[in-house]
Amino acid sequence: MLEIVGDEPLGLVAEICCGRGEALDLFQDKVDSALGVDISINMLAAARSKFISPNFLFVQGDATSLPVIENCIDTVIMFGGIHHVKDRSRLFSEIYRVMRPGGRFIWREPVSDFFIWRWIRAIIYRVSSHLEPETERPLLYSETVPILEKIGFEMDVWQTCGFLGFCIFMNSDVLVFNRLFRFIPGIRKITQIMTEFDDWVTRQRSFRNMGLQVIGVARKL
Repeated sequence: MLEIVGDEPLGLVAEICCGRGEALDLFQDKVDSALGVDISINMLAAARSKFISPNFLFVQGDATSLPVIENCIDTVIMFGGIHHVKDRSRLFSEIYRVMRPGGRFIWREPVSDFFIWRWIRAIIYRVSSHLEPETERPLLYSETVPILEKIGFEMDVWQTCGFLGFCIFMNSDVLVFNRLFRFIPGIRKITQIMTEFDDWVTRQRSFRNMGLQVIGVARKL
């Protein structure tokens, strides 16, 4: 993720659907000041306890109606929030509104362009009590990029990652049983090997858009 985003400073950052501030934590060294927006008061309280700097502000708000003035944010980041929003056009338009020209919109989300992942997710959504299929819809390239470009964004990056290793070992929020894998001797090494395998697979031309997650970067023109 850090490699894809690069060394360019992020300036004033807004993390939308921020939760506990995962993105702000990851990019903290590149952030001058930040605004976290989330609908959950409990998540905001957890974020405030983590980021005590006065340059980090956390407010309650709806991702499709942000409490932010126009053309003021340098970088908008969403980690795992887009796939919960039904009206993607409204969401992306709102993000475009608050961003300065030349600013970047960065996201990491589940993606289902590979038919096998669509089938597996359809089954898991039916049997898992931890997921709500009515409110979760992984991204598709054909449903995402055209909307962004129509609104006025220019795509810089659409890169998928995660394959079998991610599905089996790193998806514990979905496949609850794999939380038991931490008790397997040598699990760290096994996970490392599978991560390297996933990276190799998704770098092959035939599998480039078949990962389980997508990292995207779009720039406001």
